[in-house]
Amino acid sequence: MTGAYTPLLAALIALLVGLTVGKAWERYKLRDGRWFDRRKARETPHYMLGLNFLVSGQPDLAIEELTKAATVDSDALEIDLILGNLYREKGQVGRAIQVHQTLLQRPKLKRLEHAYALLCLGLDYKSGGFVDRAFEAFNEVLRLEPDNEYALLNLEKLHEEQHQWQDAYETRQRRAHAAGKQVDPRSNETLAFLENELGLQALKRGDGAGAAARFNAAIDLFARAVPAYIHLGDVQLELGRTADAVATWERAVAVAPERAYLTFDRLESAYLALGNPQRFPALCRQLIAAAPKDWRGRVALARHLTLHGQAAEALGLLFDALVHHPHGLAVHQAVWQTLRQLGLDPALVDRYVELASKAIFYLDPHVCTHCRYRSTELLWHCPHCHEWNSFVEERMAAAKDGDEADT
Repeated sequence: MTGAYTPLLAALIALLVGLTVGKAWERYKLRDGRWFDRRKARETPHYMLGLNFLVSGQPDLAIEELTKAATVDSDALEIDLILGNLYREKGQVGRAIQVHQTLLQRPKLKRLEHAYALLCLGLDYKSGGFVDRAFEAFNEVLRLEPDNEYALLNLEKLHEEQHQWQDAYETRQRRAHAAGKQVDPRSNETLAFLENELGLQALKRGDGAGAAARFNAAIDLFARAVPAYIHLGDVQLELGRTADAVATWERAVAVAPERAYLTFDRLESAYLALGNPQRFPALCRQLIAAAPKDWRGRVALARHLTLHGQAAEALGLLFDALVHHPHGLAVHQAVWQTLRQLGLDPALVDRYVELASKAIFYLDPHVCTHCRYRSTELLWHCPHCHEWNSFVEERMAAAKDGDEADT
C-alpha cells in the first residue's frame, strides 16, 4: 500500500517545493550578484506614511515620504509611478514627465509595466498641453494593450478637445466593443451627441442631406438628444418643409419638456408661417399645466400675449412666474416690457425699471453634474470634464417661512 502512495506523495512534495520557490521568486530578486527583498520598500514606514498622506489629501508630505521609500529600493516601480502622478497633480508636469520617461528607460520592463508607464506619460503630456505627444503615448499603450480602457478613454477625450468628432466617435465605439457586456449604459447617449456634432460639421460643408442623416442617427441612438431634434428641424425648415420642422421640434418638447424653451422661438415663428399662431399659446399652457412650476413657459406665453395686446393677462402670468423664480433676470425683464404696454404713466414705469434694474438678479447658472463646472448658458459638452449632456439648471428658489432663498 505504501508503494501505491509514493507517486502521489512525490507529486505533493514537488507542488509544495514549486509554491515555495515561486513565492521566493516573487519576493526576492537577484541584483548586483546578491538577492534583494522585493517587499523591503513596501515594509518601510516611509512607504506606509506616504500612502497615508496620499489618501488624506496631503500630496507634499506624500511626496516627501515616498521619495524616502524609493531610496530603499530604487527599482520599486510602483513608487516612482505614484511620485510621477503626484508631481503631475501638483502642476509640476515637467518633473512628472522626467520621472515617467526615466521609468521607460529601465531594462526588462514587463509588458503591463511598460503600458502603465506609457499611460502615465500620456497623462503628463495631456496635462501639459503637449497634444501630439499625448496622442503618441496613448496609441503606444494601445499597441501593447489594444483594449486598455484608460488609454481609449483619454484618447477619446483628446479627440473631443480637438473637435475631431469622427475620431472620437470611432474611439467610443472601440471602447464599447472592448467592454463587451460591461458596456457603459451612457455609451449610446455619447455616440448620439457625437453624431450631432458630425451633423453640424456636415452643415458647415453645405451637406444638408448628410447632416439630416446624422441628426436622425443621433435621435435613433438616444431619444432625448435634444440638439439633434433642433438642428434637424432647422434643416427641414431650410428645405421649405415647415410642417416637418414643427413636428420634429414638437417631438423634442415631448421627450424633454424641461428643454422645451429651446424650441419656443422656432415654434412660434413656424406656427405663424403655417397660419395657425394659436398653437403656440396652446403649447405653453399645456407645458404649464404639466409642470406648474415652469416659469419659462409662463414667460414665453406672457411675451406672446403682450405682443398681441393682452398685456394684463401677461402680467398675471409673469407674477406667477416670479413666485417660482423671484430672482430671475429674464422674468423681471419681461415684467418691465409688459408694464410699458399697459398704458401706465411712462415716466413712472421708466423710473421703476431704472431702479429695479440695479437690484440683484441672477442669470441662472447651469452646473455640470459630473464636475460642478458652472456656465451661464446651457452647454451640451462640458469644457472641463468633457462629459456629454451633464448640465442642469441650478437656480435661486423662492424663500419659504421667512428663510433666505437657497439653491
